[in-house]
Amino acid sequence: MDAISKIINDIDKFVWDWWMIILLLGTHVFLTIRTGFIQRKTISKGIKLSVAKDPDAEGEVSQFGALSTALASTIGTGNIIGVGTAVAMGGPGAVLWCWLTGVFGIATKYGESLIAVKYRVKTEDGRMQGGAMYALERGLNMKWLGVVFAVFAGFASFGIGCATQVNAIATVCRENLNIPEWIIGIVVAGLTAVVIFGGIKSIARVCERLVPFMAVFYVIGCIIILGINYDFIIPAIATIFRLAFTPGAAAGGLVGGGIKLAIQYGVARGLFSNESGMGSAPIAAAAAQTRNPVRQALVSSTGTFWDTVVVCLMTGLVLVTTIMKNPAINANEIDNGGVLTSMAFAQIPYLGPVILVVGIISFAYSTILGWAYYGERSVEYFAGRKGLIPYRILYIIVAAVAPVLALDLVWTIADILNALMAIPNLVAVLLLSPIIAGETKKYINNLDVKDDTPIPVVKTGLGEK
Repeated sequence: MDAISKIINDIDKFVWDWWMIILLLGTHVFLTIRTGFIQRKTISKGIKLSVAKDPDAEGEVSQFGALSTALASTIGTGNIIGVGTAVAMGGPGAVLWCWLTGVFGIATKYGESLIAVKYRVKTEDGRMQGGAMYALERGLNMKWLGVVFAVFAGFASFGIGCATQVNAIATVCRENLNIPEWIIGIVVAGLTAVVIFGGIKSIARVCERLVPFMAVFYVIGCIIILGINYDFIIPAIATIFRLAFTPGAAAGGLVGGGIKLAIQYGVARGLFSNESGMGSAPIAAAAAQTRNPVRQALVSSTGTFWDTVVVCLMTGLVLVTTIMKNPAINANEIDNGGVLTSMAFAQIPYLGPVILVVGIISFAYSTILGWAYYGERSVEYFAGRKGLIPYRILYIIVAAVAPVLALDLVWTIADILNALMAIPNLVAVLLLSPIIAGETKKYINNLDVKDDTPIPVVKTGLGEK
């Protein structure tokens, strides 16, 4: 087992070496420039559009339903445990790199969502299918690479979307509620089965109600902690910036590992959190009722804003201010992000652990639902509809056994699969950047204009024509 762990860790180090960091951040910056700093429009127009309805447009779910499904998969344990792991392993400076990944990643989320809608197809029974695999096939005539993406996404759903999330739920319930882990696995598997067998509309309905509640609930908890630690907020921000670029120490056992570790863990956890560049969220965007690709792309890009620019930043500040305020916490001896986060929320008398437990359970369960949909669409692309039932059954089985899996190994495998998903997706985004720029120019000031380009009808995903 030790040999296998070493191999997996070596692969993780390779895929998250400098070349991946440069590819990911480089794409974020490139698309920011190529789209004329689309982040401005995300704030001014995207947020407003996200709650607008467009029932006359083609699609399966509302724009908010598609965004909620995407947010359900992105606002997960990555925002809580993932940021904690980044701080523990990469130092406080990782918070800055995680945040910057979100700021510039808004452009990539916009671009990948735009091409997902532009190149989407419709099945004979009226379901919308889209994502990097369809953009690669229809936009670049690279179906083989689309299949590669779909295979990686299908496998990734079991890790990032299921195993890590159920494991987190089981751990927090065992430590705070004394509920045996195997019971949690069975309960989560059962609840997941009920929803995912209802398809995207069922998943979207649950996510539309769950996502706003869980986000507001968690943010309120963070605000309370920052109020308790108010005198350390400015020192924490200064420490985050300083240790993002240089090794060094700060109060409370905080030590920066230098720019490489800060960037590596910050970018990796940032991607795990907001999924910008992975190509996952655009799969949900393709199902939205929208008049044109730019309209839904703006809505989708708000997901990265809420997820990383807001929620992950607040989590990072909560953790760093807590460690600085409590010198007895030796962050160097903690390699579990969940432990750091638990210590932070323990500062809130009585309600702190409750907020954390409810936050992790709701965040993780919503992620399980969102990624089940991503996995289904990916499997349908390379295996056809005949692959859906086996996939759902296997997904539920993984949910049931996840509580007894080694969490650190599962997280590492999830990191690897995230990177492998990102590569073909970033190829699509970069090679189709002229299309992204052209569509942006065409619609950005005419968001109500309807794109009348016919949507191709296929038998059941391009895997079975």
